[in-house]
Amino acid sequence: MIINCIAIDDEPLALDIIRDYCSRIPFLNLVRTFDNALDSIEFIRSNKVDLIFLDIQMENITGIQLLKALQKRPYVIFTTAYDEYAIQGFELDVVDYMLKPISFERFLKGLNKVSERMQKDFPSPTTTDHSADKSNEAFTFFVKTETRMEKVNSADVLYVEGMGDYWRIVTKTRRIMTLLNARKLKKSFWNLNFSEFTNHFLLLSIKLKPSNVIISKLAIK
Repeated sequence: MIINCIAIDDEPLALDIIRDYCSRIPFLNLVRTFDNALDSIEFIRSNKVDLIFLDIQMENITGIQLLKALQKRPYVIFTTAYDEYAIQGFELDVVDYMLKPISFERFLKGLNKVSERMQKDFPSPTTTDHSADKSNEAFTFFVKTETRMEKVNSADVLYVEGMGDYWRIVTKTRRIMTLLNARKLKKSFWNLNFSEFTNHFLLLSIKLKPSNVIISKLAIK
């Protein structure tokens, strides 16, 4: 799913950073940037905006005043140099509150929160089946490759193979080489049903029936 987003900030450097970070995320579509909140109001009302990266202290109207003026609010991540507005952000139900300077890792953490909120607000048929095993519910996570961060859907993962200093994540549609170490990689799959974790393969168990478990890849040491 593509997330259409905008960024509102009166600092040109802050907007440049958001542009750079968004360009690294394949499912983020940065539609437009604004250097003041007033210019963004009509655009937000007239266009499909899923997410706003929003500064707080700006001329004319603040980010908080902008949110209060919007009848239908997109998901919002505050991007600010000031921490004293955190309580107001909580009361306005913003998804995240990121303090400048914002690292790429912190940016990704905020996106994960947006993804979790969207999955909760718009659950897929698989997540609304309460009779299913909770440990088998799909989720998304990010892995670092040599050139960018890649989003992975856990439901698409077939197996993960050790390749020296790399790990190769094999999904239904692609192969992803990542530099994550074994401990971090195992943490990413915490909610999945893995039968074993070895130096060579991460084995994913797929429950078809309570008494029927299929292992998608056999580990050979």
